[in-house]
Amino acid sequence: MTATLMTGTDLAAEMVAKAADRARALQERTGVQPCLATVLVGDDPASATYVRMKQNRSKKAGIGSRSVVLPAETTTEELVAELTKLSEDPAVHGILLQHPVPAQIDERAAFEAIDPAKDVDGVTTRSFGAMAFGEPGFRSATPGGIMRLLEAYDVPIAGAHAVVIGRSPILGKPVGMLLLASNATVTYTHSRTTDLPAIVRTADIVVAAVGRANFVQGDWLKPGAVVVDAGYNEGNVGDVDFAAAAEVASLITPVPGGVGPMTIALLLEQAVDAAEAQTV
Repeated sequence: MTATLMTGTDLAAEMVAKAADRARALQERTGVQPCLATVLVGDDPASATYVRMKQNRSKKAGIGSRSVVLPAETTTEELVAELTKLSEDPAVHGILLQHPVPAQIDERAAFEAIDPAKDVDGVTTRSFGAMAFGEPGFRSATPGGIMRLLEAYDVPIAGAHAVVIGRSPILGKPVGMLLLASNATVTYTHSRTTDLPAIVRTADIVVAAVGRANFVQGDWLKPGAVVVDAGYNEGNVGDVDFAAAAEVASLITPVPGGVGPMTIALLLEQAVDAAEAQTV
């Protein structure tokens, strides 16, 4: 392997430790403990595991957690009502809706039921607009974590050509906006892009967020490219053929241990941000 691993574990631990210090200071100063509410619909094992992980990390950061688990047959209206209730609860400072939700639910309607002031996962259109226009607001957790990771490894972003593979409203689209705000030239692509490998070969920075295991091949990459694998598939496999890509890239994120820890760390950091903003 020639590429240097761009791991998020240590940086994420530093971020969580700093968030814990701020949470402790806020509680000592005001008596208010930051509280993150997690909402899970159904009993998908992977989603349940993610929620437990986030709750455990919250506790380590001195952030209180409230867990709401709804049955798989929950309707959009019922979920919206629950999210509205949490949005109106002054004891809750941040809200995380674990996604994806069951097929019968209008996910966008559910996201929009979250008060933007409590949208610490950065999933509302208000948060997306803030990212797009460079206004204050919460970043989508995974894209925001990716940017912090690139900064920590001193990756030159200004003037670089970044190719984003994926167009989801909570990952692909916002990470492109954040890269653009940092003066990268951004190309959005996806699984249906014509001659995708040729476009990827022009990239200085590749962000793989397409949701297909081992989708990005090593021979798609320009020698020395920085590869960020934001995918997570069954069997702890990312969206990039890691072994092949590592022979070509200069920096590459592992799966697990790359983007994942950064996502949770930024979520917790933003939960403390929200609590501080909501506490007079």
